[in-house]
Amino acid sequence: MIETLIPAFIPVLSDGVRALVNRFTGSAGAKPANVGEVIQLMQADTEKLKALAELDRTGNVSLWVANIRALQRPVIGLSVITGYVVAVNTGASPETQIQLGQYASMVTFYLFGDRTWQYIRGRN
Repeated sequence: MIETLIPAFIPVLSDGVRALVNRFTGSAGAKPANVGEVIQLMQADTEKLKALAELDRTGNVSLWVANIRALQRPVIGLSVITGYVVAVNTGASPETQIQLGQYASMVTFYLFGDRTWQYIRGRN
């Protein structure tokens, strides 16, 4: 169980350490100093989003291949979480429950963890 909780709190711990350093050094972190730097940061964000969109581009493939590729993540995520729920409710061995629980926590954090942490921090 502890090996499942440690990765979940890494972002919280890193933000805490960053806040302590900022408190002792009097720094508010990297802030743009002028309008030009704000525009550069916005352009960098736009380029990052374009690069991420390019990763999901399927290219010149059949529509059914693109559809199957797009469904892989949700189907595998649902399968892992369903497997864990079934293992717990059917009384599978403790080792199996622990292993499937770790997989289910990884999938759950992949789906919701980062977005939730950004929302908590106020960076929608």
